[in-house]
Amino acid sequence: MKFQIEDVTVYFPYDHIYPEQYAYMVELKRALDAKGHCLLEMPTGTGKTIALLSLITSYALSKPSNPIKLIYCTRTVHEMEKTLAELKVLHEYQVRHLGPAARILAVGLSSRKNLCINPSVVAAENRDSVDAACRKLTASWVRALAMENPNIPTCPFFENYEKAGSEAILPPGVYTLQDLRVFGKEKGWCPYFLARHMVQFANVVVYSYQYLLDPKVAGIISKEMQKESVVVFDEAHNIDNVCIEALSVSVRRQTLEGATRNISRMSQEIERFKATDAGKLRAEYNRLVEGLAQRGSLPIGDTWLSNPALPEDILKEAVPGNIRRAEHFLSVLRRLVQYLKSRLQTENFEKESPVSFVASVNAQAGLDQKTLRFCYDRLHSLMLTLEITDTDEFLHIQTICDFATLVGTYARGFSIIIEPFDERMPHIPDPILQLSCHDASLAIRPVFERFQTVVITSGTLSPIDLYPRLLNFNPVISRSFTMSLTRDCICPMVLTRGSDQLPVSTKYDMRSDPGVARNYGRLLLEMVSVVPDGIVCFFVSYSYMDAIVNTWNETGILKDIMQHKLVFIETQDVVETTLALDNYRRACDCGRGAVFFSVARGKVAEGIDFDRHYGRLVIMFGVPFQYTLSKILLARLEYLRDNFQIKEGDFLTFDALRQAAQCVGRVIRSKADYGMMIFADKRYSRHDKRSKLPGWILSHLRDAHLNLSTDMALYIAREFLRKMAQPYDKTGASGKRTLLSQEDIEKMSNGSADDVQF
Repeated sequence: MKFQIEDVTVYFPYDHIYPEQYAYMVELKRALDAKGHCLLEMPTGTGKTIALLSLITSYALSKPSNPIKLIYCTRTVHEMEKTLAELKVLHEYQVRHLGPAARILAVGLSSRKNLCINPSVVAAENRDSVDAACRKLTASWVRALAMENPNIPTCPFFENYEKAGSEAILPPGVYTLQDLRVFGKEKGWCPYFLARHMVQFANVVVYSYQYLLDPKVAGIISKEMQKESVVVFDEAHNIDNVCIEALSVSVRRQTLEGATRNISRMSQEIERFKATDAGKLRAEYNRLVEGLAQRGSLPIGDTWLSNPALPEDILKEAVPGNIRRAEHFLSVLRRLVQYLKSRLQTENFEKESPVSFVASVNAQAGLDQKTLRFCYDRLHSLMLTLEITDTDEFLHIQTICDFATLVGTYARGFSIIIEPFDERMPHIPDPILQLSCHDASLAIRPVFERFQTVVITSGTLSPIDLYPRLLNFNPVISRSFTMSLTRDCICPMVLTRGSDQLPVSTKYDMRSDPGVARNYGRLLLEMVSVVPDGIVCFFVSYSYMDAIVNTWNETGILKDIMQHKLVFIETQDVVETTLALDNYRRACDCGRGAVFFSVARGKVAEGIDFDRHYGRLVIMFGVPFQYTLSKILLARLEYLRDNFQIKEGDFLTFDALRQAAQCVGRVIRSKADYGMMIFADKRYSRHDKRSKLPGWILSHLRDAHLNLSTDMALYIAREFLRKMAQPYDKTGASGKRTLLSQEDIEKMSNGSADDVQF
């Protein structure tokens, strides 16, 4: 269908549209017109992705004089593929209506591990090894040697791509990662470097958050992006944590030992170069004297990670004299590593600001702030001069230089925290020194300043007014949408006590109470006997899940549950979890039914959908607070209180409830779906906790369901399932309109869009 929103003709590839999608597009268009940033919360399963894509691409088509580029950021590769698949459908529809004028180029970009087609490289087990294997075949000095000696291996795909030169381009179309690999094999070109090259010309780019928020990666990939871009962060409820991780570094003993090995290998290389090719070292020294940290623009195969500090904080001046010579720089690194080793030998917890840390490095190791700031660029330059290709071996020294550069650059918003052991295992000495960023707005500020519109959207952004404070920006539009339904297909309940009327909670003092574990077990046992197909249970942490499943096993509850359904458990091993999920789905498909035990904040809670019969009920056991004794969390809370006036309790509650909402939201993935949510903890009945849940869950939470015991919840579940089994009218002709046709929208736009009641 196609319809007008003010002066833009929107091409939407389906025959009907949800009212909230229409309202979402109207708000999004206002933000694009105002060239400002916006925050939009839209319930899961209401077609947020297609609404975003169709409005922004239609907006670009309606303004051909100054075309805008769409940069769409997702969290996982799976989400990236889903987004590109939606865009494919939309693109075909637009081309059908508008002809060749609507053709666009849309590219997904991921790491070499997901795009490489050279079998010898992609066989490596992790991402860093794949990157290093690629550099061994594509670095400029390796290729130069291969010219003279044909026995030196190079990558045929990269060579063909380089030979093709300016002809190596992608024709218009929408390319998923699989399409890029297929295209690369057909042409014999490297899909990774082709995609990297095409990103600057594409109309739509879909890639991971890190490519914009992590300065080390953004400095290479995203520096070419023009200002007239719309950046979308999808599923962005955890965006503050992503920003903080991008600027935090942790150093352990293993890191320092690895760094020492790296330094001694580099010093051997320097000796070798002095004997065989001293000219290269001299050329590097002269270049640094002239003040050039890099040698012009590097060949694409040589680029390594960029500087870990944000672009505007990098010093634009010559490298200090005391680290220009390679040997001098290595002795600086040795002193720094030695100093960090001595700091890790502490037996007490220590916390200090970067300013005092830099002062003590200066006093004890004789390294000033400026030297520290240049560590990263100097290391990068040296690695290129020494022609080192196995970068995965040098991750340790790179971490140390990251740390030094960030400590030397930032005075506020960071703390240095040294813990002699993990508090949860105090008898095992495992010292760790962390440079911890507390201010999420640091990493995202360049994005807000550089691009004209940034859209932050997710199914759980409640309370929506906290995000502008955490990320320190002023949205022109911030809005939360509700879900229009023909039937009440969501049934949230708050369970505060077991059938023996004892309160249930995962509060620290009640956690080990056998009564609570027993009541949780009985709740699950009762539910598996009445709820068909799949049930998903979320626990607050791995350790709590282990403890409670153990208790259930000893008391025989687990055996009783297995009489009704099979039980699968998420572990910290990705392969095991994937296998468990696969078997869980098979058990649901064949009608045996299954229960999946998972952990809030885990991989499953973030990215796996339990739609249709894979999830008819979600039980959230407890409130998933962070580990509140964590020193890093305490330092961050103190920073938020002092600088953003956000109270500790408010932030912790907000953080716990967005995780809980994220967990239970997994069960509804479309409007034809139905499911129940049980919040099993007495604390959810308190207004200050409950009010932080998203509006679309709260609107279905009846007052009668706020203080239930197990037997009452069981009765409500039976009634709800009976009601959902009845046939119903999908279009909502019986009263509420939940699907709008083209005529409905035309009627609405003739009147005022805001007057129409859904």
